[in-house]
Amino acid sequence: MYEKAFIPFRGYFSSPFARWQGSLQNDNAIELGAVTAKRWLDSKSFDPAMIDYVVFGKTIGQLHTFYASTWAGGMLGAEQVPALHISQACSTSTTCLNYAAMNVETGNLNLAFCLMTDRCSNGPHTVWPNPLGPGGEVISENWMMDNFNADPWVGLPMIKTAENTACSIEGITKELCDEVALRRYEQYQESLANDREFQKRYMFPVEYKISRKKRGTLEADEGVTPRTKEGLASLKAFLPDGVHSSGVQTHPADGNCGFIVTTKEKAQELSADKNVEIQVVSYGFTRVDKGFMAAAPVPAAENALKNAGLALKDIKVIKTHNPFAANDVYMSKKMGLDPMSFNNYGSSMIFGHPQGPTAGRCIAEMIEELVIVGGGYGLFTGCAAGDTGASLIVKVTG
Repeated sequence: MYEKAFIPFRGYFSSPFARWQGSLQNDNAIELGAVTAKRWLDSKSFDPAMIDYVVFGKTIGQLHTFYASTWAGGMLGAEQVPALHISQACSTSTTCLNYAAMNVETGNLNLAFCLMTDRCSNGPHTVWPNPLGPGGEVISENWMMDNFNADPWVGLPMIKTAENTACSIEGITKELCDEVALRRYEQYQESLANDREFQKRYMFPVEYKISRKKRGTLEADEGVTPRTKEGLASLKAFLPDGVHSSGVQTHPADGNCGFIVTTKEKAQELSADKNVEIQVVSYGFTRVDKGFMAAAPVPAAENALKNAGLALKDIKVIKTHNPFAANDVYMSKKMGLDPMSFNNYGSSMIFGHPQGPTAGRCIAEMIEELVIVGGGYGLFTGCAAGDTGASLIVKVTG
């Protein structure tokens, strides 16, 4: 449990997310994330000199990954500041924020800047030496699809882990998954109301490369697939006797996000509203049985609640990373929740999944929803590759 780690109100941003091979496909994610963060800092008149440490999150290899964290720090204006690169699949943002909070709590840092970025587009195609192989033939890896399709420890594609989770508890049907996916799409539509009023509370435009001489600006999410009841019903499940069609799972995407984590006093100084206080309360993590990734958000959330000394009834807003409908349905059944009642204004099932920044965007939305409803505790939880999960609880007052 944390008592001294705070986030300034509006001391965070997320770029729009673009479906892979869309507008953001040509930019190195490290560079794009850092340049976007620098533009955001400038827009707030925040001096990068206030940063003690850059916590950098990224999961997909990019050119110059070896120097990713310090290169990003230099580009965003923190040239003489140390930096750390964290890569924990879909838990990357959650763990970056926890690392920053832990160091502020212990007094090791006064202010950390967390920058999370990824580009699923044009993922690396790697070649590994294999001198003992037949004729010394190399081992090749298509970073995106090979890893989505097989966990080397479990030997299963990610969708199979979702189906395993769905089969592990009674009542998870394709029809129920379709209903949840439709509800998630309707919730996302609420974030677009009144000229995207909700999204504009935290979303920051990203400037991207079109060609060597031409650049564009992405103001809003790109590539979101509409859902209808009839359309979802017509889609067949990917696996025999499965519950997941293409309409009830997320899509790979590109994007970035950033957060300031600091002391209570500094957070108030930087806050867009001095009356709003955002405290990082606790972190929880877990690893579940092999091949049951979609079940991981539940024990991660229970861990975070236990660490905070809270019960589920104390939580006002819940957000999840839900790459598959089974994530939310399983969590609802295990924790006694109405699956239609959480993930207001959007979730990764609908707006996409760039991995590194995915949870960060969800947490930014959670904070903004808590402000709208007058404050309280918010719980984020989500799964990650390797049957793991991570959860973060924040408290908003004022």
